[in-house]
This record gives sequence, C-alpha cells and structure tokens, in this order.
Amino acid sequence: MAAAVSAVDHAAARVARVQDDPRARFALCARIYEDPADRSGRHLRYRRAALSFMRWQVHRGVLAPLEAEVPGSRWWRAVNARLLHDGCEMVARCDGLDGTPSSQTIALWMEFLSMPSARRWYRAHNASIVAAYLEHHALAARESAAERFFLNVVLLRVLYAQALVAAPRLSLGRFVPLGRLLGDPRVGMAGAFLSLRRILPERYPVLDDVRSYVDVENNLGRLLDYGVILPRLQELYAWSAQELDQPALAELVREGRPSYVAPVEAEPFWHPDPAPALVRLLERATTTRSISNAR
Repeated sequence: MAAAVSAVDHAAARVARVQDDPRARFALCARIYEDPADRSGRHLRYRRAALSFMRWQVHRGVLAPLEAEVPGSRWWRAVNARLLHDGCEMVARCDGLDGTPSSQTIALWMEFLSMPSARRWYRAHNASIVAAYLEHHALAARESAAERFFLNVVLLRVLYAQALVAAPRLSLGRFVPLGRLLGDPRVGMAGAFLSLRRILPERYPVLDDVRSYVDVENNLGRLLDYGVILPRLQELYAWSAQELDQPALAELVREGRPSYVAPVEAEPFWHPDPAPALVRLLERATTTRSISNAR
C-alpha cells in the first residue's frame, strides 16, 4: 500500500507543476481561496489583495521562466513559490492531509482558515513573505542595485499595509479610524496598495539607476513613503517582527533606513534633506510618540 501523501508533499507538487508558467501560478493563487469547505465564502473575499500582488508580479515579468528570452527573477520566483506553497499546504490540511508542517507560518495560515479576519490574513500572508525574504537573502544579493532598492520598498509597503489594520495608531497616529478601512484586504484600497504598479518599474529587469526611478515616482507615493512610512520605519519593523514572530525582521532596518541587501548608492533616497514642506506637515500630522501606544 502506498504511503499517504503529506500536506507538505502535496503542496510542493502543486507548486512544482506551475513553476514555469506565470499564469498558472496566478490561477493556483486564486484556487487557494476557493476552499470548498468554506461554504460561506468568507475566505474568497481575501482573494482581492492576494491576486493584486500576484497580478503585478506576472505583469512585471519577474515570474517568467529562467530559460525565457527575457528571464524572470530567481529571487521573485522563490518568494512567490513560498507564498503559494504555504497557501496550498493550508488547503491540503483543510482537505484532511497531515504530516509535520513545513514551517511555523503554517500555523498562522490555519488560524486564518479557521476564523478569517483582516488581521489574520495579513499575519499569514506577510509571515510567508518575510520568511521568504530571510531565506533567499543570497538570491536577493544577485539582483541589480535598483532592484534591491525596490525589494526594500516592497517590504516596507506590505508591512505598513498590515499595520494599518493591526496597529492603526502606529501607522496613522491621530487618524486611527482610517487605518482598518484603508488596509482591509477585502476592499480595493488594499489591493491597490499591494499591487505596487505605480511605485516600481513596470518591467523586469530594471535597467536604469535608482535615481531615474525615484525622480518619476508619483507624488502620492512619495508623500506616503517620506511623510508617513519612513519616519516610523524603525518602530514598524520592530512591531512587525513581534506580530509575525520573525525576530530577524527587526534587523532589516538600521537607523531608520531599510537594510535588506540595500545598495549603498540608494542611501540618500531614504531621507531627503531638506524634506519638502508637505512631507514635513504629513509627518507631524501622523506621528505617534512611541510604539507602546501604537495599537
């Protein structure tokens, strides 16, 4: 009699079948949220944000096969595979497959499965992303300087989106009531936040230097980064490390600047000096005094 397939093996097989087909990866991500045991459709509503993030990756070309005319990114493919694997393992366990979990993030996915909420979705989704960042540090170091700059932008954006829901005082200061509305993954605003299409270059690989992309960033994105996120980055990463049970995440920011394989030439772009007046005004309006009062 053949040995029973474990949830881990089942998930690995599903991800392996789509590894060189970006559209099939997208479809697999969509199916993760179509759990037949969830007759109420509660999980399906969280698919919007997940697919926005996936759609953006497919559009950029980062998930393309490595043998393609324009190869995809080894780093992005690995991070995406981790996110898909964890979701597939969650579904496999829901379907009755067993075995030792592949990582500690699976427990967070199972918590989301048992009782869906915006905060539980972010904990599972972002824990998988952060785990992949930490695991694939060596692949990230092989990316171009501009791409490495944007890997940090992606990370701080997804962590901030989570804080909007789970730590609104940290993320918005006195504008706490807006946090859960803006960050809720079931509504369009969070999907736009996680799509990142207006922030990062549209196509991979990035050919120009960092400055050429920073100079053309839209005004809203610049205000959000410089006026709201970067002034509280140290606290944001410290809070996220605790929330996601990923202590090493706190080490990916130094003196208020992202440090995940961050290129030296990007250093001036994290804190413009002098900061524009509107940026300073937005920072004062949303600043919190300490992380102890952030939740």
